[in-house]
Amino acid sequence: MEFTDSDHDAGNDRGKEDGKYKSKNLKAERLRREKINDRLLKLRSLVPIITNMKKATILCDAIDYITEMQRQVRDLSEQLLELDQAINSRVEMRSISEKNNDAEEMKKWGIKPDVKVIQTDYNKLWIKLIYEKKRGRLTKLVEAVSHYGYEFTDTCVTTSKGAAILTSCLEGIPGVRLLIDEIREMLLNTIISI
Repeated sequence: MEFTDSDHDAGNDRGKEDGKYKSKNLKAERLRREKINDRLLKLRSLVPIITNMKKATILCDAIDYITEMQRQVRDLSEQLLELDQAINSRVEMRSISEKNNDAEEMKKWGIKPDVKVIQTDYNKLWIKLIYEKKRGRLTKLVEAVSHYGYEFTDTCVTTSKGAAILTSCLEGIPGVRLLIDEIREMLLNTIISI
């Protein structure tokens, strides 16, 4: 029995097509390597100092760079926290001194908390409040008055000599007559309590 070239080639043709060997994983492997190389090039472009173009060196330089950036973030965060604490302590000291100064200045000028109320319409009042100037006090006053169902309109606030002067129209619920004495007492109690 004789073997011909065609018989010999027929047994070895499993991985061959047109004289080339093909592997079903070869294309996937090539794509994987291309993807890795592309990402290494991207990484190389993002890291400012690359000492060598080898893959291992690019990765080591990237790790060093990221570690340095993390250290800088930690240091800057600590500095920011220290600045916040310093600012907060200064604000607290200033607000304490302002509080004392405002109260003393009001006493020095003979200014006392006061409430004036004048009826302008059935459910509208004109009010004038004089109270010690403090941070956030106007907001608390508006919230307290709103809680009773009244609303400030045409409001003007002025501060002078440690005091705040508020003039405004106060509107109540439509159809309900506002009682001047009750409103005066409520406003006076509110500015004293806040």
